[in-house]
Order: sequence, then C-alpha cells, then structure tokens
Amino acid sequence: MIDNSELLRVPAFADLPDDQIAWFIGQAQDLQLKPGETYMQPGEPADTMFVLLEGQLEVRGELGGEPVAFSLVPGNITGALPYSRLKQFTLTGRAAMESRIVKFPAARFPELVQKMPELAGRLVGLMADRIREATRIEQQRDRLASLGKLSAGLAHELNNPASAATRAASQLREMLVCIRDASQELGRRVLSPAQKSEVDRMEASLTQPDGPPPDALTVSGLEDRIDSLLRSHGQNDLWQLSAGLARRNAKPEELATLFDSLDADTARAALVRIECSMEIAELLTTIESSTSRISELVHAIKEYTFMDQAPVLNVDITKTLETTLTILNFKLKRGITVQRNYDPEPLLVNSFGSELNQVWTNIIDNAIDAMGGKGELRIRTYRDDAGAVVEIGDSGPGIPPEVQPHIFEPFFTTKGVGEGTGLGLDTVQRIVKKHKGNIQFTSKPGDTRFHVWLPLAENLSQ
Repeated sequence: MIDNSELLRVPAFADLPDDQIAWFIGQAQDLQLKPGETYMQPGEPADTMFVLLEGQLEVRGELGGEPVAFSLVPGNITGALPYSRLKQFTLTGRAAMESRIVKFPAARFPELVQKMPELAGRLVGLMADRIREATRIEQQRDRLASLGKLSAGLAHELNNPASAATRAASQLREMLVCIRDASQELGRRVLSPAQKSEVDRMEASLTQPDGPPPDALTVSGLEDRIDSLLRSHGQNDLWQLSAGLARRNAKPEELATLFDSLDADTARAALVRIECSMEIAELLTTIESSTSRISELVHAIKEYTFMDQAPVLNVDITKTLETTLTILNFKLKRGITVQRNYDPEPLLVNSFGSELNQVWTNIIDNAIDAMGGKGELRIRTYRDDAGAVVEIGDSGPGIPPEVQPHIFEPFFTTKGVGEGTGLGLDTVQRIVKKHKGNIQFTSKPGDTRFHVWLPLAENLSQ
C-alpha cells in the first residue's frame, strides 16, 4: 500500500496537499518488480506513468537512431506524461534490483490536471526537460553524421594531392640520379663558352616555359617532328625523350641548333640532361601545386570551423559560401556547374562560430542530392534594406507540393538512412533565427530557390 509520505519524498510531489496526494494514490497501483523484470517495452501503448519509490530501474533502446541507456533512482518519474503525444513506448524499462514503482494510468491525466494543477505543471516541466535532452541527442547525432560525411569527402580531397606529392617526391629521387649522370657525361666534353651558354639557355627555356602547356594534338605533332629530328642525326634510341620535350613545347628547329653547334655525342648528352631537368621541373611543380592544395584545404577547414577565432564575429558572407563550396568540392566536381553572382560589396553579418557554414552546407548538399549530382547550382548574394540575402538555387526536379509544408518540421526527411549531411532543415531554420534572420523557399521543376535573410552587422551595432 502506498503511503502519503512516500510520494511526498518524490520531488515532483513535494509540498502538495494531502487531499491531492490521497486522490493520486486512489487512482494508482503499487507494483513490486524483481531484478530483470520489465515494466515497459517498445511497441506497448504509452498509457502509464511510472514513479519509482524504491530500488533502481534501467532504461535501454534507441533514440533518434542512436543507442541510449540510463538508470533511474528513487524519486524519478518515467513513462507517459500529461500532454505528451507519445503513442507507444520506444524504450525498454526493467528493474536492476528489487524495486517498487507506482503506476498511474494516462487515461486519468485530464482529471489530474484539474485536481492537481501544480503537479501537472511540474510534470510538463519534466516533459520539457525530456524533449530538450532528446533534441540534444538528435542534434549531436546530426552533427556527427554531418562531420562524418564531410570528413570522408575531405579525406578524399586531401588524399589526392598528398598521393600526387608522394609520387612526385619518389620520382624526383630517380631524376636526381639521372641529372647527376647526365651532368657528369656532359662534363667530360670540352665546350666553348658559347656552347655552354647555348646549352644553359635552352635548358632554362624548356624548364621554365612562358606560356600554357600545348594541347594534346600539338604535343602529338611535336613528338613526331622531334623524333624525326633525332633520328636524322643518328639518335635512334632517344625516342623516349621526344614525348618529354614535346610536352614542354620544345621546337624542333630550336633543338636543331644543338646539333649544328655541337657534335652528335655532345648534343646527345646535352639533350639527356635537359630532359632530366625538365622532368625535375615538372615534378617540383606537381609537389608545389599539391602542397598548395593541401594548404588551401586546411585553411578552408579552419575557416569553416572558425578555429582560433572568437565565438561571435563579423564574417563576409561571400567568404563563408566559398569556404563551404571548397569543403563540398568532392561532391560538386562530379557533374555540378556552380554559377556565382555575388554582391560586389562585402556583406558582413554576425556569425556564431561555424553555424552559418552549416546552413550553407545543408542547403547546398540538399540541392546536389536533388539534382542527382548533375545540374546547375546557382548562388547569389545581394543587399536588401538592412540585411544581406543569400539565394541558393538548383536546377533539380523541385520539391513536391505535398512535401513543401513539412520541410521545416523537426526530424522530417525524404532521404534514406545514412544519406545527406544529417542536418535537418528544422535545425537550419533554428540557426537562421538564432542569427535574427529568416529563411524562405520557392520551388518548381527546374528551379528551387532558398532565400536566407540575415541582418547586416553594421545595422545591429546601431
């Protein structure tokens, strides 16, 4: 039998009048649980509130797709609560030891609200805490899912230049041996100052070309002409040099001057050294461009996450969009054309860390998915009264009319499990509102546009 004093020790019932406690006891059931015995299982109707008086309960299951487990101690309340929309239990509750609980039927909640308004208010507060905790877990899961997707893409983006630099460094060792041997061979020849100058001039010209590299058709034609030149001077085994010389846009008539001013063996040694120098120059260029790309990605990551910066600061909208595009490049380059139309004047807004970048990431990622990875992504920024507007559009099939009213609802998604960045548009809307802005959209086949309005920093300070 439940005693008034036992319920009064429960925080939610503390200081309530005796007549209200007595009414509650009259509607409730006292239940003893053995260790391991369940009192709540997934799929069962959520028709009971449980108050733990003695012992310890364990609750396990999944929440938002993630496993959860927690313990309840005397004084805790679980199960259904007033005003809750929960229809079925989603977690398993069992006794961790000999326990004693009070079961109160949810069907009596309307009477409870009337007869025990103070308790009802406390239970609503308890439910609000439960919702906040569930939302926190869901948001944490979303962030981890988003981080996982972006990390996988960035790992791929970083791996490409890193692998290229590693390959180039390995080949560079071979080329250093090549140029050492070629230089020694050329050093055995007696050259006049004019001849040395001509070799040095040609080497410098071919290792530091002025214009862009020739196209494939031009390279093919040059390779044939260079090969013919070498064969005409008895160098039938230097065909492998023809491709490298052609890639560097070497002119056959310019190479012919070596054979005009040098004997065949000396010209051969000079060409071998020049070709080795060219290869070294190309490998160094590869290493420079690869490491620059890595630095660019690292810089983009720091800007995206606002590492080493204040939690709230003025940011240039264009820069945040470009940083996001850099982070998502691994998805864009598969078939998305990006059309940019930025306001020529910097549009500065207050940003809470990287949250605005999360907004752009989600909208752009949704656009890419909607287009099936192929189409046109259109990004525009402009000034509107006291705010900055970011318009992100795509050429996808559009958002179905029946879906449009729901896209900002919590946990709503049209994607399968594990797809997308994991950050819902409800969270996007929350972030935008946190920045004192608003978000709207229009959609029809071939033209879906999201408009994000944010107050300019200069107007917030006035």
